Amino acid sequence: MSTKTYTPRLADKYKKEVVPALVEKFGYSSVMQAPKLEKICLNRGVNGAVSDKKMIDIAVDELTQISGQKAVATLSKKDISNFKLRKAMPIGARVTLRGTKMYEFLDRLIAVALPRVRDFKGVNDKSFDGRGNYTLGVTEQIIFPEIDIDKTNKITGMDITFVTTAGSDEEAFELLKGLGMPFKKEKSN
Repeated sequence: MSTKTYTPRLADKYKKEVVPALVEKFGYSSVMQAPKLEKICLNRGVNGAVSDKKMIDIAVDELTQISGQKAVATLSKKDISNFKLRKAMPIGARVTLRGTKMYEFLDRLIAVALPRVRDFKGVNDKSFDGRGNYTLGVTEQIIFPEIDIDKTNKITGMDITFVTTAGSDEEAFELLKGLGMPFKKEKSN
């Protein structure tokens, strides 16, 4: 009796296509040197969360639906009197995806959500941080099919950060491009 375990489509693509391409391009001596995607972090600040506590619950629910994993509220680190903000008040929501859920989210993002963005010409290739991590800003949460537009009372965005083991931005760019991230056509340095 053989039990076949499930592996996401992009995890297979990474092992079979992306790693050999990266080894060839950068001349690694071992396939273990090829950079890999470690985690994907979704982060969302909630404007007006100080006055309305329900907004945090809505943001947590929406991030949970989008990611398929329970999101948590982020708390403020200090008091800011001008914003009526106290320390440890909930002001946003976040979730970190790893493993199978990470690859499934990336697949849905590339295949379904990003093409639904109005006038989409590709994602910006300048959002690397210098250490091989990439952050993508999404302006509307309704590009995800899991969100019901009729039940949404406010259009808000979020940051999606791709954390890789790459040592340089060029390696991270090639890794994400190999996984199918639709960067704008010409790469500018």
